[in-house]
Amino acid sequence: MGFIALIYGVVAYLVFFLLFIFLVFFVSGDMLISMIGMGFGKTIDSGGSSPTGQAALINIGLLMLFAVTHTGMARPGFKKIWTRIVPTSVERSTYVMVTNIVLIALFVHWVPMPGTVWEVTSPLWSTVLTLLFFAGAFIVLLSTFLINHFELFGLQQVWYRFRGKELPEPEFRTPLLYKHVRHPLYLGFILFFWSIPEMSVGHLLFAAVMTIYIFVAVGYEERDLVKTFGDKYLAYQAKVPSIFPIGKRKD
Repeated sequence: MGFIALIYGVVAYLVFFLLFIFLVFFVSGDMLISMIGMGFGKTIDSGGSSPTGQAALINIGLLMLFAVTHTGMARPGFKKIWTRIVPTSVERSTYVMVTNIVLIALFVHWVPMPGTVWEVTSPLWSTVLTLLFFAGAFIVLLSTFLINHFELFGLQQVWYRFRGKELPEPEFRTPLLYKHVRHPLYLGFILFFWSIPEMSVGHLLFAAVMTIYIFVAVGYEERDLVKTFGDKYLAYQAKVPSIFPIGKRKD
């Protein structure tokens, strides 16, 4: 069973990695297409549209599906029940696989909402926003490696299961970006979602809902981190800002 778990975990990870690349193209709208002369399938602004109200309901529903599954399945209470059905070694890989399915549904069923909210015509500021877009995507990826990329996506768990070894206890660390903000991954996503030279109505809805979700998710995540690391995390909270590198650290 260890080999099957390993294959399952690797497949879940590879599918997610491809979907993350797709997400970059999806969120960029026409920006990357115009830059490299080719696309990667559907984008947030491509495809047939529907009446604004109907499109908004569908899109919000898709985003809420992502928010509920992504946050709900990560909670310790859900994991405690879930691992009675799914082996602990593949719990995280199953979480990744469910995320994959929800992301595919989001990409397939997203309804474009045309209409320009803003358009930056200045070459300088357009370049700045484009660079921030790529910086955000890079920060997201870098943040996962700074903590434990392979544990985060379930590969460490299935590898240890395959080798018949026990997983190490969680270790509290604050490398590089984590010395300046507690959640650099979320900072990266916010930059990634909002740094667009041409913002459509649909993109604005996507960015706004996902940003609200991020701030809600942080509350749940912080509560779990305090339970896991106790006073160490409380002291970290007291000194380091949550998402934006502003304030705190008075020592």
